[in-house]
Amino acid sequence: MTAARAAFALAAGLWLAAAARDRLDSWVAATDLPVLAVATGPEVLARDGRALRVWTVADGRWRLATDAGRVDPLYLSMLVAYEDRRFASHPGVDWRALLRAGWQAATTGRVVSGGSTLTMQVARLLEDSGTGQWRGKLRQVRLALALERRMSKAEILSLYLHLAPFGGNVEGVRAAALAWFGREPARLTPAQAALLVALPQSPTLRRPDRNPAAAVAGRDRVLARALAAGLIDRDTHDAARAEPLPATRAAFPRLAPHLADRLRAAHPGQGRVETTLDADLQARLEALAAEAVARQGDRLQVALIVADHLSGDILGLVGSAAYDNDARQGFVDMTQAVRSPGSTLKPLVYALAFDQGLAHPETLIEDRPTAFGRYAPQNFDRQFRGTVRVKDALRLSLNIPVVALAESLGPERLMQGLRRAGARAVLPGNGVPGLAVALGGVGVNLEHLAGVYAALARGGVARPLSALAGERAEGARLVSQVAAWQVGHVLAGLPPPDGGAAGRVAWKTGTSYGHRDAWALGWDGRHVVGVWMGRADGTPVPGAFGGDLAAPVMFAAFARIGPDRAPLPPPPPAALLVENARLPQPLQRFRARGVLASPGSAPEIAFPPDGAQVALDGAPLLARIRGGQAPFTWLADGLPLAVGSTAREVHLPVPAGGAVTLSVIDAAGQAARVRVTLAP
Repeated sequence: MTAARAAFALAAGLWLAAAARDRLDSWVAATDLPVLAVATGPEVLARDGRALRVWTVADGRWRLATDAGRVDPLYLSMLVAYEDRRFASHPGVDWRALLRAGWQAATTGRVVSGGSTLTMQVARLLEDSGTGQWRGKLRQVRLALALERRMSKAEILSLYLHLAPFGGNVEGVRAAALAWFGREPARLTPAQAALLVALPQSPTLRRPDRNPAAAVAGRDRVLARALAAGLIDRDTHDAARAEPLPATRAAFPRLAPHLADRLRAAHPGQGRVETTLDADLQARLEALAAEAVARQGDRLQVALIVADHLSGDILGLVGSAAYDNDARQGFVDMTQAVRSPGSTLKPLVYALAFDQGLAHPETLIEDRPTAFGRYAPQNFDRQFRGTVRVKDALRLSLNIPVVALAESLGPERLMQGLRRAGARAVLPGNGVPGLAVALGGVGVNLEHLAGVYAALARGGVARPLSALAGERAEGARLVSQVAAWQVGHVLAGLPPPDGGAAGRVAWKTGTSYGHRDAWALGWDGRHVVGVWMGRADGTPVPGAFGGDLAAPVMFAAFARIGPDRAPLPPPPPAALLVENARLPQPLQRFRARGVLASPGSAPEIAFPPDGAQVALDGAPLLARIRGGQAPFTWLADGLPLAVGSTAREVHLPVPAGGAVTLSVIDAAGQAARVRVTLAP
């Protein structure tokens, strides 16, 4: 061949190659791509990213969102080494591997090796195209080349991680790891990783629950390839071969089903809802709930909540002991059910009374038959204990003293305290609040009640509890730090029901009218725990008491929190730690308005007490008087505010801001005065 002919042939060859390349480029560029968005099932996640509850996609397949960063690196290395060694460098089709596979098939009459790349497998999965027909294989080649031009390698790998079949209705490596091993794919054993590499090649034939021999053979081939590639050593290889296969599919996560259902309904269309729940603690609490109702009849239910009161994060929430139990109405989320709280509101009443300067834990208070208008409450045991210290009245959960304090506070102030703590309180018939609120004559749910206790545990700052990650509301002052600590210190003096040492948990129980609801709530230095027990339909549970039924469950929940427990805080610097005789005179003894002073006694300003700081919030100053003879004259710094008043409770138009001396003079000329500080 002459040089001219050789040059012509080379030029012609180059031209033909360029034309073929251009034709190939045009053919690939004209490819109609399928929909590349992959639907994944909704899920609710724990604080560490693990699934609490997952759902299938619309067609009933288990396919869950993931990415390479949440998959064990050994699995990814095994996958590439076994399926597509040149994945990082080829353009979608590994021509060398394809030609080798074709030559081997032609010369041996059987398939010796495959030439399909991961990108070609993704192309097949996207369109569910077969591999037995040459037209299907050609379509995969074309689509693979087009995918590589439109997407990055990471995006293609992500499609494989979502679409690869793993037997039955399980697709994607994350769903497969949960279905076959009950764990997230971030941490797999070498044997588990190898099985997940082998399964998509023959997802029906190699299902370990149906064909364990085929599954073992496929897994071991992947392990051998990993050993040859230097991904694992001999000891790891041998140990992985000895690891047993899963005999059955594991159940998909179903923790916190009530909360998960609620969050999914509140965030429609949102694929992933991240929560503050601790998955391990949640599992322990659900087991505790099941234990709590075992052998307690077929209708008793329990609800539990555990929160970090420092942050407001809910760490565990059990709506019922059995989500699918119809007899117990397990589908009802009893953390949201509005029920009478019984005596569990008493700590809030005492905290508000301490904060308003009405009483101190060492103040003496009467536990005697007392009428508050037409309302004449009695103690639960129908007994009266005479003169007691306020702290003992709280620990013994006496009714007369707390109603007396609530009467001096006013029922509306108690309702305002509940609302400030984030609790939605429901009055019977949506009526006007009365003194019965202090004894549970109002409806609240367990989550909100736990929020009230969390506010006391947090030093008097209220912040709504939340299970949504990143949702932390600003705190609002409910009571002073001193008042909150005083209540906690009193309640911590109660010994646990098992007879253990007191002082680690501040706690209170409650029982609603008719034994319909049994409650126990408490806190330590970090956690608040709430327990409700009763029947979901609201019928009575004969003989049920909060102290007997709910309190042991609450302390068991504290025990299951783990090592993150913290001690209760020390007293604040401003706390007044003295016995009764050393208290200021107005705080030494509290008298309810229902206990009348003896005729001719000198007047006494019952509220505000001497030295108190009173927040007016734009309203007149509420003042009360005990003793003395009407009519009364009220003065502020010597200036008359009300003259000839016959009422023992008045609203005085005092100037807001600063200290003021408040005086009252009765009809006999006897006087009383207090020095208070008024905040606007």
